[in-house]
Amino acid sequence: MTDGTSGGERRTSLHGFWSSRFTFILAVTGAAVGLGNIWKFPYIAGQNGGGAFVLVYLLCVFGIGLPIMMSEILIGRRGRRNPIATMQLLGEEESGSRAWGLVGVMGVMGGFLILSYYSVIAGWTMAYVVKALSGAFAGASPEALSDQLDGLRGSVLQSGFWHTLFMGITVSLVALGVERGLERAVTFMVPALVVIMLILLGYSVTSGQFGAGLEFMFQPDFSRLTGDSILAAMGQAFFTLSVGMGSVMAYGAYLPQETSITRTSIAVVSADTAIAILAGMVIFPIILSNGLDPTQAGMGLIFKTLPLAFGTMTGGVVFGPLFFLLLGFAALTSAISLMEPAVAWVVERWHISRASAAITVGSVVYILGFATVLSFNVLSGFTFWQGTLFADIDYLTANIMLPLGGLFITVFAGWVMCRNSTADELDEHAGPTYRIWRFLAQYIAPAAVVVVFLNSIGVFD
Repeated sequence: MTDGTSGGERRTSLHGFWSSRFTFILAVTGAAVGLGNIWKFPYIAGQNGGGAFVLVYLLCVFGIGLPIMMSEILIGRRGRRNPIATMQLLGEEESGSRAWGLVGVMGVMGGFLILSYYSVIAGWTMAYVVKALSGAFAGASPEALSDQLDGLRGSVLQSGFWHTLFMGITVSLVALGVERGLERAVTFMVPALVVIMLILLGYSVTSGQFGAGLEFMFQPDFSRLTGDSILAAMGQAFFTLSVGMGSVMAYGAYLPQETSITRTSIAVVSADTAIAILAGMVIFPIILSNGLDPTQAGMGLIFKTLPLAFGTMTGGVVFGPLFFLLLGFAALTSAISLMEPAVAWVVERWHISRASAAITVGSVVYILGFATVLSFNVLSGFTFWQGTLFADIDYLTANIMLPLGGLFITVFAGWVMCRNSTADELDEHAGPTYRIWRFLAQYIAPAAVVVVFLNSIGVFD
């Protein structure tokens, strides 16, 4: 191992490398594209000025999300270790302090905690594939569909079974390693996700309400573009790319040196945004063509409104399973990225096999996941910090740990790392691209994340 400085022999990843730039783009896109892209972005766009909001969002995602993603990737590739070791190593090199490793700890823990409840909700999407295939939505009333969701969430046995299955698949893929596990998974699931989405888009185009769906989501209405709308755009731009939790940093450690971080990051941001927009173009025409309310978001949209549409529309027995299979792929690609930083740390710290590390980490996440399982039934009447245990973990990670992680990562890359180190990784020593990134990373992105953080903890309320 060398000091990793410009001109010296570079560090080598202990876990292997992505085979190509395209594979890395698929991996990070898979990490970024999750349930939130599909059930949140289309709704907040439609509710906050349509095309006006999309314009603000695009400015935010390229002005805030892109420089943070580039910062996290360059840090990961510079250190070539798990996020904790990378931040310790580079912190000592760049500032003489290993305390920066605490940023890595927060990111790894954040991803670990998110996966504990993400696995439970992702398990429900698998359950709904089976429900859709069995015809459970056909002719079902809104009350019956609500009862189906309540029955799933209210049953420790059912919810626990699907949580177990989802975590088992996730652990199996991560245990296989970068090339045999992560790479093969994303090269199949991300293209499959896009293909399924295009098939569903084809149906939406012929639904008779495609124009109305586009109008709901894209027609510019600047009168509805308020301060809250701008805050929502900033928050969505930050959270949609899965930065601040160590996943992107861990994936960056496996990025070949000759690959351009700038071009790769732009490709990922563009792909993530395109999939979020496509999701709206799929969902809203289906909802509107069945005379349903398009103003729901989250679990209500996915597990109640859309099943009602699939139960009444022509071809619902085909398109319903496809849609929930799409959600399952999106959830699984995100899940393996959430688990990877912790597994990499265990392998490097304790020098055990990757399979043993994946089983160890997965087992702890799996057990912790029952806090979420029980939050919807046995412990639903107990109020803790923000509500149920699920609400507490969600608030801690999404509102505190992720924004702070993104802030510290960007500050470290923009202010603590020397110009030679960052320019060496971005391979833009004097070019305008590097100067733009440095300005955004030093001033714009940190200020915006502070605003997102303050808004997420309720300061602006």
